[in-house]
Amino acid sequence: MSDYYNAFEMSPVPAPGPDAVPPEPFRGIYGMPAFVTIPTSDLAASVDFWSRGLGFFELFSIPGTLVHLRRWAFQDVLLVSAESVPEQPPAMSFSFACVLSQVDSLVEACRAIRPDWVDGPRDTPWNTRDVEVITPENARIVFTAAKPFDPAGQEARNLEAIGITAPGVGRGDNEKHA
Repeated sequence: MSDYYNAFEMSPVPAPGPDAVPPEPFRGIYGMPAFVTIPTSDLAASVDFWSRGLGFFELFSIPGTLVHLRRWAFQDVLLVSAESVPEQPPAMSFSFACVLSQVDSLVEACRAIRPDWVDGPRDTPWNTRDVEVITPENARIVFTAAKPFDPAGQEARNLEAIGITAPGVGRGDNEKHA
């Protein structure tokens, strides 16, 4: 028996599908449940890359110190001024959701700015299409888009093998969990 249940209503990420539309950039102020802080030795260059390449916008800044970037709700990045950045990207990455229709334009925009620092897109066994980008700060960022779910496909079998069943299969709604 699985303790997992469908709770997609909590997320700004749209249901996967060929006609999935990304949410609009979110300009509201909220208590951030999670965010990434990235040191940069060149705030202006970093903001330019994150904006033109990755589709973030500047929510606010403290000149010379910090720039708060955002894309969708709960996709927050704090770029903070630092004397230096790591020379090599870490093994660790940070992932942001996107939709399939954004993958090609994201790859194109990032390659136009940093042609040798984009890997993918590639499909994963857990039913996503991912693009890995190394930013000017040497951060390893992954944009991940859910692919349409095929309940008869290999990805469904992979998920079922670890106890995650397809939406609408097994458990009903999540009212008793909410």
